[in-house]
Amino acid sequence: MKAVLLEGYGGSEVLRLGELPRPVPEGRQVLVEVLATSVNPIDWKLRKHGGDWAPEPGGVLHGDLAGRVAAVGPQATRFQVGDAVYGCAGGLRGYDGALAEFMRCDEELLAAKPETLDWRQAAALPLVTLTAWEGLIDRARLQPGERVLVQGGAGGVGHVAIQLAKAAGAWVAATVSSAAKAEVARRCGADATIDYRREAPADYAARLTGGAGFDLAFDTIGASAFAASIEALRPGGRLVTIAATEAFVLAPAHARGLDIQIVLMLLPMLTGRGKARQGELLAQAARLADMGRLAPVLDPRAFTLAEAAAAHDRQESGEALGKMVITVGPA
Repeated sequence: MKAVLLEGYGGSEVLRLGELPRPVPEGRQVLVEVLATSVNPIDWKLRKHGGDWAPEPGGVLHGDLAGRVAAVGPQATRFQVGDAVYGCAGGLRGYDGALAEFMRCDEELLAAKPETLDWRQAAALPLVTLTAWEGLIDRARLQPGERVLVQGGAGGVGHVAIQLAKAAGAWVAATVSSAAKAEVARRCGADATIDYRREAPADYAARLTGGAGFDLAFDTIGASAFAASIEALRPGGRLVTIAATEAFVLAPAHARGLDIQIVLMLLPMLTGRGKARQGELLAQAARLADMGRLAPVLDPRAFTLAEAAAAHDRQESGEALGKMVITVGPA
């Protein structure tokens, strides 16, 4: 089968189109014919920096996929050959990756593909949806009527977080850095958009919450956005971050009595615990999608498997407006 192999760690030139034997599913694995995969920041970061989570040289990146089940392992029970599925099921050391025509996946990490979405749309959803769902629903216990601040509302996780928060009955404001990104956030249901370059957190919190502060902040950026979230929250509010990659000064959060949660969506694959929960969440997300309440925004540029390096470059540049998707096989 064709696959994009990781020849080492560094720039996108370390990605090379090559051949690998078609994998054989074992145990509760299923073999999926990959029809599309999306690019997430973790993909280019593992390619660039390596580390304990990265596939070894000769391995394959990417966790997000949508495709059809081509074979099932001897203990697999959830899917049959021909089923349309989607999930985030690999791209890490010890796992297959989705930059290939076929990928072995733990069946627990997959769900039936949303019927109303095409392959590219479905492939764009898993990682970002699981991240936003864990943060907003599982960790922060978002309630109807609460006021939510999404930092980075036009980003991959951010634009899905807006939709999930709206589906849960929240009022949502999103920070953005341009008019085009504000339009993306509004299309996803944001009740208000904030140009964070032009308005201070205390000012927009006062303007949008009547001086009370937001109930919940969802930080997809880290650094200054984490600090801004603390300033914008009410006393006793909740702050969820998916970008705790540096040291933070927590004294201001302590002074407000904030509840801080840190989300790492990859933990079930890294630890082996909690995989079934991710499949369950994707099944719920598929139902939301089929109700018209959840859909990804896709970058207008389309890429093929042979163009994976170019897709990585565009994702890393920050120029993409929406999720980057690579078409792998025929629909």
